[in-house]
Amino acid sequence: MRSKVAGIVLIIGSLYYIVAEAISATFFKASFANTYIFHTISELGIPNANSPLFWLMNSAFILIGLALLFANFYKFKDYIIKNKAIFYILTLVTSLGVIIVGLIHGGNPLTSGYHTLGAIMAILGGNILLILVSRLMGEFGKYQIITLILGLIGFVVFWIMCFNMESIYMPVFERLSVYTMIIWSFLTGVFLIRCK
Repeated sequence: MRSKVAGIVLIIGSLYYIVAEAISATFFKASFANTYIFHTISELGIPNANSPLFWLMNSAFILIGLALLFANFYKFKDYIIKNKAIFYILTLVTSLGVIIVGLIHGGNPLTSGYHTLGAIMAILGGNILLILVSRLMGEFGKYQIITLILGLIGFVVFWIMCFNMESIYMPVFERLSVYTMIIWSFLTGVFLIRCK
């Protein structure tokens, strides 16, 4: 029962994130495609005329952070058999990072540093978490292989983004490094529901 509850929470959190971003992008002051290609996710969460549904995007950050925190500590921890302390620490870093991004928006010189810190905690911490999770479980089956691949993709793309911050396509790199974790959250939800 605990596995199913944790799995449902992760699935709801990941789907809510995808839908909330799509809706926020639809109402952003740019075309849908241009929003995804040329505007960062954080821009969708800034409360200004460009993003009238900023609250929806920020709620998605907070919800996925809480979902990850709950699911990992409530049940997924039981599948980690090595170095649980590292798992707990990275879960906290990632979850708190995403929540910070949702609570403290970018675009404000007084708070943008905290927002950036939260983004680094979430994206870098999250993809490192995926890489380690794949190696800290008891077996290395299909789920673990997919987790490792997602983590490696996200980790590499994150660093590509860091060295291309001035590129007009930087938002694409940002999204790719974030979506690895959203996909993982959904797949982990399915994994937990299927586990007995």
